[in-house]
Amino acid sequence: MNLEKRKKRKKRRTSRKIIKRRVLVLVVIVILSCLIFHNNKAKKVLPANAENSLKKSVATPKKVTLKPKLKPPTADFYRLIYKSDGHKIAYLSFDDGPSANNTPVILKTLDKYNIKATFFIVGNMAIKYPDLVKKELAAGHSIGNHSYSHNYNYIYSNTNTFMSDINKCDTILKSILGSNFSTKLVRFPGGSFGGKLKPFRESLNSAGYNYVDWNDLTGDAEGQDIPVSKLLSNLKKNTEGKDHVVILMHDFFTKSTTAQALPQVIEYLKSQKYSFKTLN
Repeated sequence: MNLEKRKKRKKRRTSRKIIKRRVLVLVVIVILSCLIFHNNKAKKVLPANAENSLKKSVATPKKVTLKPKLKPPTADFYRLIYKSDGHKIAYLSFDDGPSANNTPVILKTLDKYNIKATFFIVGNMAIKYPDLVKKELAAGHSIGNHSYSHNYNYIYSNTNTFMSDINKCDTILKSILGSNFSTKLVRFPGGSFGGKLKPFRESLNSAGYNYVDWNDLTGDAEGQDIPVSKLLSNLKKNTEGKDHVVILMHDFFTKSTTAQALPQVIEYLKSQKYSFKTLN
């Protein structure tokens, strides 16, 4: 009998505990619901149009009026070179020199025809043959900067290295031609073409330099000892239909056929009624 009573008491205690827990859970739920309700009620409700306006103001940045950028010097420089003015003009240009074997031959040919050309000098070559650089300037030819090292991997590693190499060539030219000598004319080794070189073009312009590529060539950069006939064929093909031509050639020591072809290059251009100018 006593055992049955104890069992009943234990069962009642267990039931009471379960009821208390359920009541406690309900109380907590009610309290939380009240808090959420009052919190939402206290919030300030924006009108629909105000909410859209707010989103719009965040999404749309304010217009900022920028001062117009100055046109880089190269832009006007190119326009002057390639401007169609009813005249046929040829700009003969020679890269990568000077060299002991080819530059003197080229200078002699130019002197014979009384034609002035533009020589884009590599600084480390100028150190080897300073007298040839002086001779080019004394003969009335234009001198341009073609970097000091002409090492693509080095100069195009970053813009600071590029500008340092350009400035080093400029320093070499001044040491040879005198402190009063100045050229702001640059030709990129390999040309300035392509988006990858855009930062390099901008750095050069910011430093006050002009750069110029070419729109005509003999193709002497495509190999060594290219036959004169091939060089002339390339020139004729690339000159066709153009009034102003900037012709790429080289006076490096491996370009002997360029020096040999030059008289025929000049004769062809003259036959096509071209006059000759330098890239100043």
